[in-house]
Amino acid sequence: MAKTTPGEFINQVRAEARKVVWPTRKETISTAIFVGIMMTILAVFFLGIDSLFGAAVRWLLSLA
Repeated sequence: MAKTTPGEFINQVRAEARKVVWPTRKETISTAIFVGIMMTILAVFFLGIDSLFGAAVRWLLSLA
């Protein structure tokens, strides 16, 4: 593997950084809203699953 000098490394990093395509403000906002909605849906889903298993465990323990 060929070794690169620190200067060459910095030049390569700059070249790669120029290729980065940043999202627009609209894309960022819509993605953030989507993430918030999905987070809420998953939180409610896991709350329901946790409540269901909790009730099942309480019922099983009441049998003992």
